[in-house]
Amino acid sequence: MRFSVDPWDPTYGTSLDAELGQSTAEVAVDIEVPAQQWAPVDPSPGVLPPACVLFVDGVRRVDAQVWVDEPDGSASAALCASYAAGVVCCCDGDGAHLLAAHVRRGLFTTITDGADVVTAAGTYRATYTSGRPDIAPVQNLSLALQRELGDTELVAATAAREEHTGSDDLLVLDGPLRGRQHLPRTIGFVKSHRSDYLPPRLGGVVAMLRPGQRTPVFKLGSSWERHTWYLRLPCAPGAPWAGVVRVECSAEITTDAAVALADISQVTLVRYASTEYKDSRAPQNLYPIAGLERALRRRLGEPSVVYRALRGAAAAA
Repeated sequence: MRFSVDPWDPTYGTSLDAELGQSTAEVAVDIEVPAQQWAPVDPSPGVLPPACVLFVDGVRRVDAQVWVDEPDGSASAALCASYAAGVVCCCDGDGAHLLAAHVRRGLFTTITDGADVVTAAGTYRATYTSGRPDIAPVQNLSLALQRELGDTELVAATAAREEHTGSDDLLVLDGPLRGRQHLPRTIGFVKSHRSDYLPPRLGGVVAMLRPGQRTPVFKLGSSWERHTWYLRLPCAPGAPWAGVVRVECSAEITTDAAVALADISQVTLVRYASTEYKDSRAPQNLYPIAGLERALRRRLGEPSVVYRALRGAAAAA
């Protein structure tokens, strides 16, 4: 029996679902080349990596689940969470350095008159989210936390783009580009795959990719539109989709501009691919993003200290 082991750490879920769900998104594959001409695309010899690459990511941590008293004597579940977003810059000559770190703490609740929670470890800003009968309360609160984290990432990305206005840079957002596609010279970096966007024959091109090769650019249209392509990062031989990521950019730019970004991504992202002996999510968890995550988590504070501060604030209340 022949088999291969996916190096992706299973505690983070999977890099590729065993069976990709069939997507309902509208797909236009005749963007860069006609469908009958689809084949792996080699890096363009004349394309060089940008002088400056900016990586944006965020982290989140639930510090405690709490119960907020209602006026009628009942109690509703809420989450106290810490989250942060930041930017790391990789520039020629300067190496990698942290540009910004935005740290937040929030009380996520369905109580309309919820108040901020003041602790010795910081203030948890009350953030209201409406209840949803179709999902569990804690899951609804977790989604609200994720939205706030996304907004914080947007703040970090926008500030980085305003600070770096030169033409020889690239902004890489860890995750989908949705809500941030207006930022120029920006790509979204999607590490894991849940849906099958391509028809079977074209999907086979993904499995044919060698490290550094990409698929032709195609367009996805669901609740929002974007240009996108698959790229294989350097990795050990293994499963057909080993080391494959999906990269996306705005649908508002021209096809030529999208293809140019795809070419730049080929010669840029492969430089930062992680290796198995250093990262349990290799090669998709790029080194700058992994370093940024560690730097942000340190800024969230020691979990046990934060938890004791919350217990103290609850006792005082």
